[in-house]
Formats: sequence, structure tokens, C-alpha cells
Amino acid sequence: MKRTMIFGLLAALSCLSGYAAGQKPASVQKLKVFISVDMEGVSGLVHWDETSSSGKDYDLFRRLMTEEANAAIAGALEAGATEIVVRDAHGTGRNILPDLLRPEARLLRDWSAGPLSMMEGIDETFDAVLFVGYHARAGTPNAILDHTMISSRLLYVAINGIQMPEAGINGLIAGMFGVPVVFVSGDKAIAGQARELFVDVEAAIVKEGLGNAELGLHPIKGRELIQAGVTAALKRLKDFKPYKLSPPYTLDVSYILESEAQNATWIPGAVRKDARTVSFKAETVMDLMKMFRLARQ
Repeated sequence: MKRTMIFGLLAALSCLSGYAAGQKPASVQKLKVFISVDMEGVSGLVHWDETSSSGKDYDLFRRLMTEEANAAIAGALEAGATEIVVRDAHGTGRNILPDLLRPEARLLRDWSAGPLSMMEGIDETFDAVLFVGYHARAGTPNAILDHTMISSRLLYVAINGIQMPEAGINGLIAGMFGVPVVFVSGDKAIAGQARELFVDVEAAIVKEGLGNAELGLHPIKGRELIQAGVTAALKRLKDFKPYKLSPPYTLDVSYILESEAQNATWIPGAVRKDARTVSFKAETVMDLMKMFRLARQ
């Protein structure tokens, strides 16, 4: 019995000495990170041709997209991440080059057609969300390729009266699982919008819009900012809170074409607000996202 007590005391003292040295016990060392990667906010990218396989420079920018994802992974690992999931969240969902992505991360490609869209793979087991290569909402001045979800169809998307960039919609999904958004990279416009929504968020500004033009950093400099920003965010993880809005939720979807709004009125629960805008109500974020999935089909 005495020997058991002695071993127990030694184990306790070992734990305390670890705390004194600034180390966490193994039971709390997990750091699981979700990275949603878009393309329009990648360093140097400025034209729609560069975002799809039909463009001659697409191969260049999908590589740069992969490398910015790698910079975020490197920053997360530096901060102690033990598990990382990367969600390819642009276009086809098949842009990031799997063989060039750092092997410490798992990659989610293509779409399941589910309501979580750019946040597929997120759940309550994650500790933090990072947005890489993101862009400003539709209608933002001096923003690179500003749009909201579908550039050719939607004028704006508002939730509870707040016009949302994709970062806001996706941040609300993360908040549904109790996970905070701690970092965003892209142009100056999305950095400002993310700070308006989340209040406290680390941002790496890799370029600035000048009308349809862009003034940007060299991609290497952009990746350095991303890596440093991710590490800084994750090292002060306790400072961030999940993004939440109070229910019930109201979703307003405004279309470029009046005919699109007319079609959307056939969705159960839809209310026509004006010529181009249809409104939906829901009690949960998940139900809201299901309605939004139908509204943008």
C-alpha cells in the first residue's frame, strides 16, 4: 500500500513539474484544426480565368492555392496541431494538388451535395477553423472577384439582416458546432469584413483591390504571412469565441435574375420579398443551411 502511494505521489509531482515548465498533460494536448480553402483570395490571382480549368493560368494558381494551404498547415503544426483536415472549398472541390499537400493533413475533395458545402467535414471535435484564400461578399468595392457563393446568380445573401460574405455563412456553420474562426487570409476587403463579423480574428492580407486590378505581395511573402498568422491565432486560441446569431433565423437570398427568385418561391416556406429577393425562416442553423442549399441549386 505504501509503495502504491509513493508511486502515485511521484506521478502527481511529475505532472506538476510539467505544468511548471509550461507543458500540458497528454490528455489536453490535442489540437484539431479545420482549414477551408477557397481560391479567389490566393496571392496574385485577379481574374476569373485563373480560377477554373478552362483558364490557361489555372494550373499555376491551383499550385499556389495548394502552397497557401501548406503554409496554413505549417503554421498549425508550429502551434502544436495534432490533427488537420483541409477542405478544398472552391469550384469543383478538386483544385488542391493532393501530392503537393503536406502529408500531415487529410484532404476532403469534391462535394457530397450536403448543406455544409464549404465546411463539409466540420464537427464538434475541432478546436479551430481557418479560412485560406477567401474573398469579400458580392458588391464590395475594391475587392478581388467579390461574390457570394455563386457569382453569376446571387446579388447578396443576408442572415438576420446581416449581408454575409462566404466567411460569415461558413463561420456560422462552425459556430453551430461550437468551433471558433480564428484566421482568414485573402484581400484587404475580406479581412475587414471578417473583423466586422468575428470581432477578433487573425488576418493575413496578401493583396488589395484597386477596382478590377490588384496590388499584391509576392506569393512567398503571402505564405509567410499566412504561416505566421495561423501560428499566432492558435497560440491564443482561448481568446476566440464561436460565431453565433440568435434564433430564429431569417435568410434573404437576392438573385440577379427575377426569374431565379420566381423559381425559388416554390421551395417550401419561401416568401417573396421583392422582385429579386426570397426569404426563409428557420429555428436552427442546420435547417437554414438546408434551405440555402435548395435556394442556390
